[in-house]
Amino acid sequence: MKKFNICVYAITKNEEKFVKRWYESMKEADEIYVLDTGSTDKTVEILQSLGVNVVVKEIKPWRFDVARNESLALVPDDCDICVCTDLDEVFEKGWRKELEAIWGDNTRVRYNYNWSFDKNNRPAVNFYIEKIHARKNYEWKNPVHEILVCHGEEKAITTDKIILNHYPDASKSRGSYLPLLELSVKEDPENDRNMHYLGREYMYYERYNECIDTLIKHLGLKSATWKDERSASMRFIARSYSNLKRIEEARMWYKKAIEETPYLREPLVELAMLEHDQANYEEVIKYLTKALQITDKYKSYINEPWCWDQTIDDLLSIAYFHTEEYDKALFHVNQALKIDKNDTRLKNNKKLMEKAKNGKNIKK
Repeated sequence: MKKFNICVYAITKNEEKFVKRWYESMKEADEIYVLDTGSTDKTVEILQSLGVNVVVKEIKPWRFDVARNESLALVPDDCDICVCTDLDEVFEKGWRKELEAIWGDNTRVRYNYNWSFDKNNRPAVNFYIEKIHARKNYEWKNPVHEILVCHGEEKAITTDKIILNHYPDASKSRGSYLPLLELSVKEDPENDRNMHYLGREYMYYERYNECIDTLIKHLGLKSATWKDERSASMRFIARSYSNLKRIEEARMWYKKAIEETPYLREPLVELAMLEHDQANYEEVIKYLTKALQITDKYKSYINEPWCWDQTIDDLLSIAYFHTEEYDKALFHVNQALKIDKNDTRLKNNKKLMEKAKNGKNIKK
């Protein structure tokens, strides 16, 4: 097998608690380069003690693409393969061996990314990312949610054998994201990806009318052709209308999302949640029964973890309880408990359902 010169590169700021774990994961590389953008903790000191090549440079005004490109510039020109990661990410062991086995004359690799995990440490949101690339002809673009752009001929390969796990720092602020997304859309108003992210960010900030307006713009862009993302925009519009107590409009947009992506659980489950809040239990049963018929979980950042955990069975058990179909209620609460056996609320619900089945009077 041909041996390649492989370099990891990253940006960081105040991530001392992640450094050693990250390094242990990345040390299969020949060299590691880090751009520190102004740490005030011991991040730089720890990295240097581990033999990592560190340069300190503040980026003003802050942009993720500028920082990424500055960190890439640290990598020597004779590097064969560049591997971009963040310090809250961890490769599973053996990634280098697999990378060398498949690289050949490729210029980019798509690989498995576990973006989040459930409380039992099972992957909750999984999709492919492509931040392994050749040294030349690549550049990072966009102030935030930056993407890697190739300025030459590209040849990419996909593998499931390289796995990168993400363990984010929940205490870190996303405060810079909104202004950077607004800047992204200002710089390139026809970029459908940035428009979608901006609308989603407005939703996170509970700026629901701006979310609705922005995501309707997203849906109107000629380049907005990826059905999964279009469906997500429709769901976020529906969520915003629901939060504005405009239930009929929320219901309409959820149905649009279902029509856009009949192969996804997400719009079906969200509409069922809306109907549950309205105590429309027959509708809950209808939509969740359809959701359970969808068994393929696509690799996509669009995936919602609660479409694949105990949530569907939990809601079905409640709906069947209210429609007095107690055998079905018990079946689904037991299914939910198989996934989360320690959930006290589910256990108490099961007791209520058993009492109801046995003809005892209970308050619903």
